[in-house]
Amino acid sequence: MTVKCGDFVARRSYQEDVVFRVKQIFRDENDVPAAVLKGVEVRLIADSPLTDLRAAEKKAADRFMSMEHLFSSLKSGEDRFSAGSKERGGFDYPGMVLHLDGDKEYLEKSVEGYEKLGIPHVGLAVPERDQADAVSYYLERYRPEILVLTGHDSLLKNTADQRNLDHYRTSFYFVEAVRRARQYQPDRDALIIFAGACQSCYEELIRAGANYASSPRRVFIHVCDPVLLIERLAFTSIKEVVSVEDAISVTVSGESGIGGIETRGCFRRGYPRIDKKVIRV
Repeated sequence: MTVKCGDFVARRSYQEDVVFRVKQIFRDENDVPAAVLKGVEVRLIADSPLTDLRAAEKKAADRFMSMEHLFSSLKSGEDRFSAGSKERGGFDYPGMVLHLDGDKEYLEKSVEGYEKLGIPHVGLAVPERDQADAVSYYLERYRPEILVLTGHDSLLKNTADQRNLDHYRTSFYFVEAVRRARQYQPDRDALIIFAGACQSCYEELIRAGANYASSPRRVFIHVCDPVLLIERLAFTSIKEVVSVEDAISVTVSGESGIGGIETRGCFRRGYPRIDKKVIRV
């Protein structure tokens, strides 16, 4: 097949398990035509010889529809909670999200999810290596209840010590960003943090102060996983503690891709009613 930028493809050598969009065509060190690939569903950047690629237009369309279904299958938190507040003349205040993502396209997909689910949010494209330096400024500026730090990551091949941050592409940057955020707000209920990407060093992210992180089994995580998880936290009452099992159950990757600690929800009801049903910060 003739491969060009923008095509949807899958790799024969990996049993076509992941659908990618071709981002760049180049020649490798052996002068063999190859492509830089970006996952449609999973946060994955890879490269492959053109000869290993197969067209996947139909699969890509199915995957896009699947992502739409993920959001539509969750009833908007506004719909689930606002009826009771409205009856009592009150209003709703769900948790507000600050999302820093190293990948602009994946950020746009996440923002689309927040909007469909009625989650107040600010989304900013910030490279992984810059997130630690940027996070304190943006936390001070937007004062969110929830912080999401995502982008790209990977575990180096043939690595025996999976706790060594030197063996990851960007885990060190995520860990440092979490540490800086915890210097700003040490309370894990006052600021809920999700951090990590595909194959990130889960244990060190939790140790640094994240409430939830990827990836316990060093697997790829779905683009929508952070949003699906955050929806559960943003619309759970501050009177309740969200069980880890319940929060993870709504994600695509499940416990292999996402883990965390018990965390109090951040949904609040207000009274009396004001102009808007939901306060947007």
